[in-house]
Amino acid sequence: MNAKQLQKFCRNLPGANERLLPDPYNILVYSLDKINFAYFKTSEPERWRFSIKVTPSRFVELTDIPGVKPARYRGRYHWITIVDVVNFPAEYLRELVGWSHRYALEGLPQARGRVLVGESSLTRFIE
Repeated sequence: MNAKQLQKFCRNLPGANERLLPDPYNILVYSLDKINFAYFKTSEPERWRFSIKVTPSRFVELTDIPGVKPARYRGRYHWITIVDVVNFPAEYLRELVGWSHRYALEGLPQARGRVLVGESSLTRFIE
């Protein structure tokens, strides 16, 4: 999976918003309302590095993999940065992004989650 495919995957998750934070940040952010679940760095030298929130146990597991490191400033909150998404297993990446999206959804009031993802999708995500 390349960066464009991953951007499309994130953008197409239920209720997902995409916004670009301009200079000096240069970050393409994916969120549910104000709760971020993924982002890309869009400027050099870190262009298209991808960051997501993961569970504490996966944080330890993933940061032992070459090309995966704790996210700058957010690593203490169990965010990781994948340096090159092309070299990361696509199915595992989809699973991790899905978890981060569900985590963001759980952080919203249930009524707002229903509005964003729909009643039937909300039940599927929470189960």
